[in-house]
Amino acid sequence: MADAPRITMVGAGGMSFGPTMANDVVHTPALRGARLTLHDVNPERLERAYRFANKLNAAAGSPIVLDRAVDAETALTGADFVIASAEFGRFEHWRQDYEVPNRHGATQITGENGGPGAVFHSLRSITNTLSICESVERYAPDAFFINLTNPMSRVTLAINRATRLRNVGMCHEMPLGVKRICRRLRIDPKHIEAKASGINHFTFFTEFRDTRSGEDLLPRIKEFYGRGFFDYSPRTQRFARAIDRNVVGGFFVEFNYMPLVAKFVREFDLVPCSVDSHIGEYVPFAREAADFVPVPLDFHQPVMEHMERAARWVATTKVPLPLHLMGHSDEEVISIVEAMWTGVPQRIDAVNVPNRGYIPDVADGAIVEVGATVDGEGIHPEEMPALGEPLAGWIATQVALQDKIVDAAIRGDRDLAFEALLEDPNSPEDEGACRRIFDELVSLQADKLPF
Repeated sequence: MADAPRITMVGAGGMSFGPTMANDVVHTPALRGARLTLHDVNPERLERAYRFANKLNAAAGSPIVLDRAVDAETALTGADFVIASAEFGRFEHWRQDYEVPNRHGATQITGENGGPGAVFHSLRSITNTLSICESVERYAPDAFFINLTNPMSRVTLAINRATRLRNVGMCHEMPLGVKRICRRLRIDPKHIEAKASGINHFTFFTEFRDTRSGEDLLPRIKEFYGRGFFDYSPRTQRFARAIDRNVVGGFFVEFNYMPLVAKFVREFDLVPCSVDSHIGEYVPFAREAADFVPVPLDFHQPVMEHMERAARWVATTKVPLPLHLMGHSDEEVISIVEAMWTGVPQRIDAVNVPNRGYIPDVADGAIVEVGATVDGEGIHPEEMPALGEPLAGWIATQVALQDKIVDAAIRGDRDLAFEALLEDPNSPEDEGACRRIFDELVSLQADKLPF
């Protein structure tokens, strides 16, 4: 084994994960000497990302070797780990995924990971990710592949079904949920040990324990969400809509307006890890619960555009910046690389893996999200308690959709894709309306689809 790993980041020009992953490699002492290769098909974005990462590296004393490549063979050959987060036309297509179904009577709330719009998001992402995997299998077949591309469950299932790559899917929503709840309870998250299970963006806490006292905090969390503060009136909803159309207001609404979370706690005794806009993707009653606010893409897009501008400025400015103070982020991706490379075990809050009895009342092979221990032998998911009803039933519906959408993408089967859209719980009941949604999105996105 070499002294340090070779890590390739695919889609490094994007602002969602690229700078964060580069920063975390730089700030992981055990990975000193690692070669990090940034790869993106857009030369301009790649060069900006490379300059940004160079500044991070230099500020920390240049602990790693940085490289970049547009060509896949150059970027991937010899890689020990490949981290992929790549989407084309993200916001253009996301808006189509949201607006077209809703115009025809769908009840979906964002169209990113659930609802008829997410059928198309899945088809595009699977097609693109499997193309990346094909290159990895050709140039770095022994590399460990870490998927960051949504819809996480469906893309990760496609990787497991269509490739031989060792892989895992990673999302930060569960650890962010811990921090979100800790802020509300005024608790330092470093004193919390939490566990959760479900499917990505639809996970629920099974443990939330104060490590100092041993106290189970779930009853306290449930009491918090049971307060009248979460009884939103029509006036409150109008206020939320009024402030939602700018970045600051969008963030406030997205992370504080949670009538759907409160409904899950009060009516089903379930504490979601995520926010309304994520958990509401998977159930047909989200709009009824909250007259849903917001449309997340209306603030995600300006946020990302702001990050793009900030990254360009950081990459080009000669103004001294204290980048060495950034430190390691809360993301767990590079922690997996560290644990697998060094053999020193680390607990990871959430991994997306094929179910092998980890959740007993979810079908084997379905992609589930659970905690895990990672070491030199790989990823060892935790066995979790049964979900119980009604949660197991909701997830069974999504697991069936996982299966059908992935098969449609791999086989290029247009009819099977339409069946999946027809069966989504947030699709219109009228088959004709579903057909209109399907045909319109096909016409808009034909060059990104597998059929």
